Amino acid sequence: MIYPENFESKIGFDKIRQQLVAKCLSPLGEEKVEEMNFSANYTDITAALSQTEEFIRIIQEEDSFPTNYFIDVRYSLRNIRVEGTWIDESALFNLRCSLQTIRDIVAFLKKEEEENTPYPFLFALAGEVVVFPQLISKIDNILDKFGRIKDNASPELGRIRKDIARISGGISKSLNSILRAAQSEGLVEKDVAPTMRDGRLVIPVAPAFKRKIKGIVHDESATGKTVFIEPAEVVEANNQIRELEGDERREIVKILIAFTDILRPLVPDILQSYEFLAMIDFIRAKAIFAIDLNAIKPTLEDKQIIRWYRAKHPLLFISHRKQNKEIVPLDIELEEENRLLIISGPNAGGKSVCLKTVGLLQFMVQCGLPIPLAENSIVGIFDNIFIDIGDEQSIENDLSTYSSHLTNMKYFVRNCDNKTILLIDEFGGGTEPQIGGAIAESLLKRFNQRGAFGVITTHYQNLKHFANENKGVINGAMLYDRHLMQPLFTLAIGNPGSSFAIEIARKIGLPEDVIADASEIVGSDYINMDKYLQDIVRDKRYWETKRQNIRQKEKKMEELTSSYESDLLAIDKQRKEIVRQAKAEAERIVAEANAKIENTIRTIRESQAEKEKTKQVRQQLNEFRSSLDKEEVTDDKIARKIEKLKEKEKNKKKKEKREEVHKQPTIAIGDNVRIKGQTSIGQVIDIQKETASIAFGMIKSTAKLDSLEYVSKNQAKQNFKSKVVGAAVSDDMREKKLNFKQDIDVRGMRGDEALQAVMYFIDDAILVGMSRVRILHGTGTGALRQIIRDYLRTVSGVKNYQDEHVQFGGTGITVIDLE
Repeated sequence: MIYPENFESKIGFDKIRQQLVAKCLSPLGEEKVEEMNFSANYTDITAALSQTEEFIRIIQEEDSFPTNYFIDVRYSLRNIRVEGTWIDESALFNLRCSLQTIRDIVAFLKKEEEENTPYPFLFALAGEVVVFPQLISKIDNILDKFGRIKDNASPELGRIRKDIARISGGISKSLNSILRAAQSEGLVEKDVAPTMRDGRLVIPVAPAFKRKIKGIVHDESATGKTVFIEPAEVVEANNQIRELEGDERREIVKILIAFTDILRPLVPDILQSYEFLAMIDFIRAKAIFAIDLNAIKPTLEDKQIIRWYRAKHPLLFISHRKQNKEIVPLDIELEEENRLLIISGPNAGGKSVCLKTVGLLQFMVQCGLPIPLAENSIVGIFDNIFIDIGDEQSIENDLSTYSSHLTNMKYFVRNCDNKTILLIDEFGGGTEPQIGGAIAESLLKRFNQRGAFGVITTHYQNLKHFANENKGVINGAMLYDRHLMQPLFTLAIGNPGSSFAIEIARKIGLPEDVIADASEIVGSDYINMDKYLQDIVRDKRYWETKRQNIRQKEKKMEELTSSYESDLLAIDKQRKEIVRQAKAEAERIVAEANAKIENTIRTIRESQAEKEKTKQVRQQLNEFRSSLDKEEVTDDKIARKIEKLKEKEKNKKKKEKREEVHKQPTIAIGDNVRIKGQTSIGQVIDIQKETASIAFGMIKSTAKLDSLEYVSKNQAKQNFKSKVVGAAVSDDMREKKLNFKQDIDVRGMRGDEALQAVMYFIDDAILVGMSRVRILHGTGTGALRQIIRDYLRTVSGVKNYQDEHVQFGGTGITVIDLE
């Protein structure tokens, strides 16, 4: 339970929601962000955090997670519940794409068995999700890859479209004939082409000549300088086209109604699958936000505890990062012995930020969001989070700030327990100090008796005393630099803080007589106590700095010791290996010597030498063997051996480098090259530092030298022929031909990106033996069309190319005939 109703806006969680919504891919995920709420269930929180942690690993370690089509088609699905209704083409295409995405996500998460999966929580989420491969196949039988109804979706539709194409071709020929005649008579400009108006093919004519061409005037331009005439010769044919288009639409509706009847019973299961897609979108948004914050899934315990190190306020972290500023992290501990932290210190010293950081991070983690703190932190779970912060003055309810504050305190006292965390800013403020402090102390006593946890900020001395004298309550201070007179935004737990009121008044230039008078009014005891607090804080900061320095030096010594130990172990291992090699070498020498001497003895025996002479030779053999056995492998020999090994390794690397240079010729201007991993061959026309300019026929491009590979002249000549021959005999090519699509859509791509896609496409088309292909580039400025055609001129396998028929796209599509 949280209190009050505007809790989220008070701690800034509404802005966290906005950040998450911005990272969702669809309304599916956005709805889940809005539905996200506070939970005190350890199992649910752990599952939500673990799902997000697993998705963080997917983002950081995987490249193949499907995120293409997070499309919400639930509205369209709910609209087909009534018999006779149908799903339209665009919604059907979106359904197919999103169902494929659901299927791909489930396959990704289940690519390993349950006991081996690296993502067990996401695996469980995907466990019972229904995928619809047969439904996807049925949609593919109806729609093409652009989401249009296929010609063969039904025999009748195929017949209608053939008739439309046939009649349109006749109209086009007639119009072109009429247009050429009009141009020769000077009635129409030379560069004019037939165009469409209200679904009918017409000729643009100047108003002065509109009576020279028999036909129907359908429209005129906005300037009135052009009228659009449908010649009489094609009116009847255009009427037939209109009728056929009506037939076509009715047949399409008939096809969609038949499919919708199949789809309708599956809608409940499909909607359930979209719940899974929504959860994935939501979890992905949480993971991206966590990465942005350097947030983690903390160690979570099913009890009430806060043991946080280097915790950061998320919104403050994002704001500071934009300004290239560092945020001061928070260290805070609240446990059974010290549950209620009373923070004091100067105004603008960070007390409220500290309180909001605790509230926001605790609320985030109990909503299943990773939070930014150190990995050795421990986070507990609270059933209730109550907050009292800011100006709650209400004109409508006639409540002052203090009255509103007391209303909150009444609720806190009645409802807090040992599983509640209280966040109270400026406790007791807003009224006369003595009675305000007394009421605050009385409330604090009851909070403590009920075992509540909390972070409470105050300036009241009596509350600081209460914390010193009562178990369960502890003082804390926001540190302040007395010399620079500026806050350090660092929380120190254990001692109360000073308000530094006198010092701040003096810094801003308040007259000394006013300060002296004020000091006399409060009395020397108060002034001295505030001074003692400042001294305690200063001394604590000094010794904390000393301790930190000692820790850093100890850590450095440990690292050096560890490094030396590793080096010694490596040296000892290498020494033993060299000794082993040396002994093996000695044994080989002994074996060779034995063989040689035994051979000598055999020779002597065979030559029937004297026995005494033979005995003498054997004695010399034994002495030689003993001298070898007793030879020691000294450190000097080891050192020499190490040097020899190093020299040998050095020479080996030099040789490999020379060989590599020899194998890969230096690329120079005029050389034939290709980009590594690609097939198109170009010629180097210029080199600037590490970048080369390459001509691929009429097309120029640039690339890094290390991304190019040298191509010999013979390779360049044989390259095209080898592709065609390889296509005729290769099983891979046969399979490629079966799967090859005769259209490519490069609309919306950059020029270089589109050109590379077209190069691959034409290469593949030639390889698989296509006779005709189409490139959809759109009209736009015409730049993309020009780049593609400049390239096509350079390809020897291209027979010719031209615009598509005006009825089917005109200048927005290039049709290529291949040899």
